[in-house]
Amino acid sequence: MKILVTGKNGQVGFELMRSLATLGTVIGVDLKECDLSDSAAIDKLLEKVKPDLIVNPAAYTAVDKAESEPVIAHAINAKAPEILAKFASRRNIPIIHYSTDYVFDGLKEGTYTETDKINPKSVYGKSKALGEAAVRNNAPKHIILRTSWVFGSHGVNFLKTMLKLSQERDRLSIVSDQIGSPTSAALLADVTAIIAKQLFEPGACQKYGTYHLVTEGETSWHGYAQMVVARANKLGVNTKISSNAIQSIRTADYPLPAPRLANSRLDTTKIKTTFGVLLPTWQDEVIKVLEYIESHAERLN
Repeated sequence: MKILVTGKNGQVGFELMRSLATLGTVIGVDLKECDLSDSAAIDKLLEKVKPDLIVNPAAYTAVDKAESEPVIAHAINAKAPEILAKFASRRNIPIIHYSTDYVFDGLKEGTYTETDKINPKSVYGKSKALGEAAVRNNAPKHIILRTSWVFGSHGVNFLKTMLKLSQERDRLSIVSDQIGSPTSAALLADVTAIIAKQLFEPGACQKYGTYHLVTEGETSWHGYAQMVVARANKLGVNTKISSNAIQSIRTADYPLPAPRLANSRLDTTKIKTTFGVLLPTWQDEVIKVLEYIESHAERLN
């Protein structure tokens, strides 16, 4: 089986290159090899590779920058998935596409399910919602995985930023009124491999659709930062600030160009039931990634 992975150097794409290798030949591309804002380049790539499965983690993820760059955000997050989905439909192959909690408005009291009405408030969220619709409407054999608060040992993310800042500053102020589930890129990739395998087994036609994929449990960005620093200390990292000294602030105290979600909690019942996956806690994943970073001496990268 030939698997095309877009955004191979991104957080999730990097891990997918590893996790999907047991299923077939994985062909990864990055922006240098295929500009996802260029429709012709995407078409050329697809005709050259002729994949049996498309996995599309590539996205414009600069939430605040998207507010001033809506055209490029739309091209990568909405138009590119449409082109990939139409190709998948023509070739009768599956496509796995990744989406975000930002398709919701964050106002719900409980966890969001896959059937809850979307209501994106940011340019980024709206572009991702359009990408979802493009995949859903153009590729019958689709899996859409909504996730949130992604982190990992590779790339830029909140965990690595907190690890770095805690060694540089003796004061940190982190938002405490936004709630979600920190989810590792490695977990996303590993579950994707489980799903991909099942898409080529009997009964796959009943499994296509939209799913939520995050870790078990929830926290605030403030609680997340405390966990990172506390665990880093246990691993021997010399930080300038202790976990209990990290200051808690409100979203209103730290205004940003794009609106943030107060509630990013996603219900994972459907994916666990359909694909038989067991999801770890966010704390376990944070510990795992921190231990990997420290053992590979990458904490400042």
